[in-house]
Amino acid sequence: MNCIFCKIIAGTLPARLIYEDETIVAVDDLYPKAPQHKLIIPRKHLATLNDVTEEDKQLLGHMMYVAQKLAQKFGIADSGYRVLMNCNNDGGQEVFHLHLHLMGGRLLRWPPG
Repeated sequence: MNCIFCKIIAGTLPARLIYEDETIVAVDDLYPKAPQHKLIIPRKHLATLNDVTEEDKQLLGHMMYVAQKLAQKFGIADSGYRVLMNCNNDGGQEVFHLHLHLMGGRLLRWPPG
């Protein structure tokens, strides 16, 4: 598989993991859009949100829980942060392995772009 996130998870592509457990890993975004921009990535390869099944519901909740914990760890919980997941080309998805963006450290306006 030629998935950059699968390679990070497998350890064949170097990355500094800021969090990991049995179901997810988290890394800094290589092209941050905010002072704090983290990616929360499931170990299970799911190309898009459209590929999630009922058995993945707990995984999605866990991703949100970890986002909240990372927001606290990196000092953006109190001032505020954004979590977002892009789906497919028109949704802005660039890497086709499900992942959650955690962004903060500055005022995030809406709409984003």
